[in-house]
Amino acid sequence: MREIKLTQNKIALVDDEDFEFINQYKWHYSKSSKNYGRAKASQGKRNTLITMHKLLMNPPKGMEVDHINGDPLDNRRANLRIVTHGQNQKNMKISADNKSGYKGVSWHKKANKWQAHIRLKCASKYLGLFTDIKEAAKAYNSAALEHFGEFARLNDIKD
Repeated sequence: MREIKLTQNKIALVDDEDFEFINQYKWHYSKSSKNYGRAKASQGKRNTLITMHKLLMNPPKGMEVDHINGDPLDNRRANLRIVTHGQNQKNMKISADNKSGYKGVSWHKKANKWQAHIRLKCASKYLGLFTDIKEAAKAYNSAALEHFGEFARLNDIKD
């Protein structure tokens, strides 16, 4: 594993065998509106922006590159996979506006309990009400594994 220096004192990780190829570009850290940092570089006369993960994986048209562990600066091939947009959405991190600290868990004010839900095909599926927030998070994890399989991003539940 090798490190590629980016701007803003950030680093990206790549496999040893990809280092020379990747290191021929000047990479910079780019933060999107969703607070998602990534390595980008300019290419050619038109200054087309390229991302490190796409350059490494070269996905076919209509496909995307997913960072399995959710770290957009970890561009080791074992952490990258070519997926559909839908598969990539299943592996999303917890929303920035989440107040519970767990994916798929929110407070149900009227019931005065934690509610678990999962998003399936643009609709929210209700998973139940729970007095214990960890039980709600476990209910989400179970549903995510059932519906998303290897693409499920599970809650890290500390007992």
